[in-house]
Amino acid sequence: MERVYLDYAATTPTDPEVVQAMVPYFTEVFGNPSSIHHCGQEAKEAIEEARAKVARLIGAQDEEIIFTSGGTEADNLALTGVAVARESKGNHIITTSIEHHAVMETCHFLEKRGFQITYLPVDEYGLIGPEDVRKAINNRTILISIMHANNEVGTVEPISPIGEIAREAGVYFHSDAVQTVGHIPVDVNKLGVDLLSVSAHKLYGPKGVGALYIRKGTKPASLMHGGEQERQLRAGTHNVPGIVGLGKAAEIAQQEINEEAARLTGLRDRLINGILERIDHVRLNGHPSSRLPNNVNISVDFVEGESLCLTLDLEGICTSTGSACSSSNLEPSHVLMALGLPPEQARSSLRCTLGKWTAESDIEHVLGVLPRVVARLRAMSPLLRKPLAGEESNGHGLEKNKS
Repeated sequence: MERVYLDYAATTPTDPEVVQAMVPYFTEVFGNPSSIHHCGQEAKEAIEEARAKVARLIGAQDEEIIFTSGGTEADNLALTGVAVARESKGNHIITTSIEHHAVMETCHFLEKRGFQITYLPVDEYGLIGPEDVRKAINNRTILISIMHANNEVGTVEPISPIGEIAREAGVYFHSDAVQTVGHIPVDVNKLGVDLLSVSAHKLYGPKGVGALYIRKGTKPASLMHGGEQERQLRAGTHNVPGIVGLGKAAEIAQQEINEEAARLTGLRDRLINGILERIDHVRLNGHPSSRLPNNVNISVDFVEGESLCLTLDLEGICTSTGSACSSSNLEPSHVLMALGLPPEQARSSLRCTLGKWTAESDIEHVLGVLPRVVARLRAMSPLLRKPLAGEESNGHGLEKNKS
């Protein structure tokens, strides 16, 4: 069976070059970076080289990079760290209704502890309005957290204008850039962010490692107490192989980012157009142009997204219905609901995300299989309505208005 992997937004395979770079740090350069002897200092040097590579990828200074266990920890450190550090100055945080669960659940945690959270709405494409952010700021606002691009529908947010608004108001600004770093150009100074989250396994690095950019002068409180690692913000022995892997992945991404983004945009558009041409009653979710180069999110009427995903898996095609972090949750996607989709359309979503090893032949294969799978599921679907007066079949087992 031909296998096609189209779930790169959930995780990416580790680049062989990254694996090769990591291997010596399991058995040869194995010292604890906090040790003062030669073995420890070799490991420390590798960490600092990786820090510099991550910093270069996002236009930061080396000392502004803090290594974490992944994007979730980076988000938690940014939000809770700032909340605790600035509680005496205010208790109001602004975010959006379409954030990743790592941000949403942290906000819910903070709400239970007396913080006030404003969840700003988005438009039908998932875009936040910068002026809505400005209007939401008050004299108790201490943090704004808005993702750079949505992990489900791929919409890229207007971060730079929001950064200017935050700076004018003297409010810290955090962005979850897990889906963008390594895939589209990211420059923390152009974006105007004070904190920015990164995850290695989203850019062909290993799982279990990430980073938080913290602009000089920004001082969140530590959530991990113990040693003095990572500027006393993240205690615990460093994951040296993982950090080296993140550094190598960042180095490769910086070399390939523009060419790969252009290639994936072409494949993405071929998949979107092919689906819309071959299957009726399909909606593209997210912004048609201001979207990630690799993201295709559609709602297929009269089909449940979970059934579609599982049936495609039986055909050798790996996709998702949305965020991997909520794949066991049968509730409609909070992102799609925020875009204004009714529950039945939100439950009928399919996300295909492309990556480095996606080929044109993979896209053609999916376009050959998907219409057949949709037709089969629709034929069995209790969601498929009966023809109404004045309607006729369109040849796909569905109805359309006569005109």
